[in-house]
Amino acid sequence: MLREWLESIVEDPDREGLRRTPERLREAWGFLTSGYREEIAKILDAEISTDICDEMVLLKDIEMLSVCEHHFLPFYGRCHIAYLPDRRMLGIGRIARLVDAFSRRLQIQERLTTQIADAIQEHLEPKGVAVVIEARHLCMVLRGAGKQRCLAVTSAMRGCFRSRQETRMEFLNLIGLRTEG
Repeated sequence: MLREWLESIVEDPDREGLRRTPERLREAWGFLTSGYREEIAKILDAEISTDICDEMVLLKDIEMLSVCEHHFLPFYGRCHIAYLPDRRMLGIGRIARLVDAFSRRLQIQERLTTQIADAIQEHLEPKGVAVVIEARHLCMVLRGAGKQRCLAVTSAMRGCFRSRQETRMEFLNLIGLRTEG
């Protein structure tokens, strides 16, 4: 199929630079879609007691890379996640792994944001969860709109981050998003 596509754009699939491209492409896409092989429950299974913390837990600037399911082009950026523990907590490495597991699938940013928030909310049952993703989409840069500096921002707020403005504002201030009225 790749060979036919290369020929359709008037390229020689047998030339030196393209000979191993099918193999390299399989490897790359194996990595970019490795999230389908991750078990979310297993990632979230390593909880720890909350005897140590009853305040907001925040991870800022978690790097993320995903592929837009509409154009098969990457989008990349950073994810900020906070939760207010009730009875259980997660190790911070588990939270970063959760971001990778959901982002290494064909995605749209809006769904990615809610999947992360919902997984933490359902598994840990914290008092609240907040997720904000800021990302650049190559489909916006390379085609269509042609906007080089456009940044898409999505958020998902659960529990006290949705119901209590002061909790939501504390999170947004900590991650550096403007919160003026």
